[in-house]
Amino acid sequence: MQTSPFHASPFQVRVGTGPVSFADLVAVARDGAGVSLTDDAAAAIERARTVIDTLAAAETPSYGVSTGFGALATRHIPVELRAQLQRSLVRSHAAGSGPEVEREVVRALMLLRLSTLATGHTGIRLATAQLMADLLTHGITPVVREYGSLGCSGDLAPLSHCALVLMGEGEVRDASGELMPAAQALAAAGLTPVELAAKEGLALINGTDGMLGMLVLALHDLDVLLRTADVAAAMSVEGLLGTDRVFAPDLQAVRPHPGQAASAAHLVELLAGSEIVASHRTPDCTRVQDAYSLRCSPQVHGGARDTVEHARTVAERELASAVDNPVVLGDRVESNGNFHGAPVAYVLDFLAIVAADVASMSERRTDRFLDPARSHGLPPFLADDPGVDSGHMIAQYTQAAIVSEMKRLAVPASVDSIPSSAMQEDHVSMGWSAARKLRRSVDGLTRVVAIEVMTAARGLHLRAPLRPAAATGRVVDLLSAHGVGVPGQDRWLSPEIEAAVELVRSGAVLRASGTAG
Repeated sequence: MQTSPFHASPFQVRVGTGPVSFADLVAVARDGAGVSLTDDAAAAIERARTVIDTLAAAETPSYGVSTGFGALATRHIPVELRAQLQRSLVRSHAAGSGPEVEREVVRALMLLRLSTLATGHTGIRLATAQLMADLLTHGITPVVREYGSLGCSGDLAPLSHCALVLMGEGEVRDASGELMPAAQALAAAGLTPVELAAKEGLALINGTDGMLGMLVLALHDLDVLLRTADVAAAMSVEGLLGTDRVFAPDLQAVRPHPGQAASAAHLVELLAGSEIVASHRTPDCTRVQDAYSLRCSPQVHGGARDTVEHARTVAERELASAVDNPVVLGDRVESNGNFHGAPVAYVLDFLAIVAADVASMSERRTDRFLDPARSHGLPPFLADDPGVDSGHMIAQYTQAAIVSEMKRLAVPASVDSIPSSAMQEDHVSMGWSAARKLRRSVDGLTRVVAIEVMTAARGLHLRAPLRPAAATGRVVDLLSAHGVGVPGQDRWLSPEIEAAVELVRSGAVLRASGTAG
C-alpha cells in the first residue's frame, strides 16, 4: 500500500440511492475527496432497517438476520447470541494474507460498499453507514491483504477487513500513512466504533466492490492509455517512414467497427502536416505496404477501445446494482445470487487480454526502430556510435520482458473456479484475482507504451532536418524537456524510462499532442 500522506480534497462526493459515477469513484479513491450521505439515502437506510428489526424480533428464522451463514445457514441463532454472531462473522472472514492492497483500491471498495448500503436494500443501520463515510473523509484506510477473495459471496475477506475497522478492531493507515490499531485511529479522529446488529455483518461484506472498484480505475486509466498508444503508433509510423494512407476514413468505413474508426481518425490527425511522411510520398517510393504493427494499428487499438466500451457498460450496470445477500425488498427479505462476480470477472479478464495485445504490437514497432534492416536508414539500435554505444537495445529487452509477463497475465482467472464453504459455494468467479492481475497489466502497458514513445522520439530526432507533424513534434518537445528520447552517447537509461512512464501515466503525452483521440 502507498504509505505517503493522505491529501484530503475540498471536493465532497454525495452518496445517494442511485449509483456513484466513474468520476466520483476516482475523486474518492485517488484524489482524497470526502464522502457524505444524502437525505434520501438516510431515509432509505432507515426504512430497510425497520424491516430487519421486525424480522429479528419474529419467531420464524430469517437467513442472515437470525441464522448462521453459508453452509451454517440452518442454525437458528437466539437473540442473546446475535451480536456475537455479527462480531464472529466479521472477525473470521477478515482472513486475508499477503502484502497490503493499495490505498486507492481500498477507498474505492469502501465507497462502493457505502453506495450499496445507501440503496436501502441491505438493512444496515444509519450510524454504521455514516461511520464508513467518516472513515473515507478522514483518510483512515483499513489494511486489506492481497489474498483472500474468491469473488463469490463477493469480496468477503477484503470487505471484512474494512468492516472490522468499523468495530474498532484490526489495523489501518491513518491520514499520514502511519500503520496503527483501528481503535487508536478512530479515537484520534473523534469517531466511535459501532457494535454490529442483526444483518449488518452480511450487509458490510457481501459485495463485488473490490473487483468493481479496480475495474473502474482500470477503465479510467485505459481511456488515456489507448489514446496514448495511438500517439506512440503515429510517432512510429512517421519515424519508420510509413504511410498514413491506410488510415483514410473511406478504408475504415468498409469495416465499420467504431473503435477502429476512432483510432484511425486519431492517427490521421496526429500525422497531419508531417514533412517526414510527405518526404516519401513520391513516385520513386518502392515500398508497397507497411508491416502489420504499423498498418494495422487502428484494428488492434480500435478493438481494444471497443472492448473497453463493453467493459464500461458492465461496470455501469454493476454501479447501479445493490449487491447483497439477502436483500431487503419492500417489507420482505430474500436470498439471492447477485453477489456472484462473474459479469465483472469476465470483462476484467477481457481487458487483460487486449492490454497484452496492444503492448505486444507496441513492442514490435519499437523493435523495428532498432534493426537497420527494417528502420530505413536509422543507425543500429539508434546508437550514437554503434558498437561503442548500445543505444536503446536493452530498453527493448525491458519492453519484451513486460510483454511476456502481460501475456501470462492474460490467462483468464474467471475460468478457474474452486469450491469452498463445504461445497455450498461450489462455483466462484475469481473476480478479485482477475482485477489484481489487470492492475499489473495496466501498469505494464503504461511502461511498454512509454518505451515506444521514448524510442520513436529518438528516431524522429534522427530524421532531421525533416520535421515531424505538429502533434507528434509537440510530444517530442515535451520528452526532450525531460531529457527523454534525445540522441547522444549512451547514458543511464532507467531514469529516462521512468520519466517517460510518468509522462504517459499522467496523461502529459496525450495532452501535449493536442489531439482528442
